[in-house]
Amino acid sequence: MKNILQMIAFSLFVSTFSAGYASDFRIGVVDTERILRESTPAVQAEKKIEKEFEQRDLEMKKVAKQAKEIQMYFDKEGLTPVDAEHRSKERELANLNVNLQRMQREFREDLNLRKNEELALVLARANKAIKAIAEQEKFDLVLQEAVYRNPKIDITDKVLQFLAAEK
Repeated sequence: MKNILQMIAFSLFVSTFSAGYASDFRIGVVDTERILRESTPAVQAEKKIEKEFEQRDLEMKKVAKQAKEIQMYFDKEGLTPVDAEHRSKERELANLNVNLQRMQREFREDLNLRKNEELALVLARANKAIKAIAEQEKFDLVLQEAVYRNPKIDITDKVLQFLAAEK
């Protein structure tokens, strides 16, 4: 819906200009998804997040390993009579599974929150880069999220280079 409205607005905007002025009109298009995947700040943010969540991931793997070991114990024991040790192991397995599910849910929520925070920062930097390039190269209009972009007006590579050079 957003793309359709952008295209309608763009069509109306371009149609208001005379043929003489329209030939001097400079348009650029940026692939935002590519910026969020390939730009230096995006790659750095991804590494930062991985490092932040590395310890929690290891903790979850440890709990999952404990649960798997207990499950293997049950599989090995088969149909032996239920005794105190067996009941204790069942409770331990149930507690581990509940704890693991909680840890995984919290991990996903926190990870998504951090990714959104970092991507917002990357987008802010990208928008500054786009504005700087547009002003420097005298673009009249720069669009993001186009359904189709002609490679001649795609300035994504310039934005990626600008962000890579920026410190």
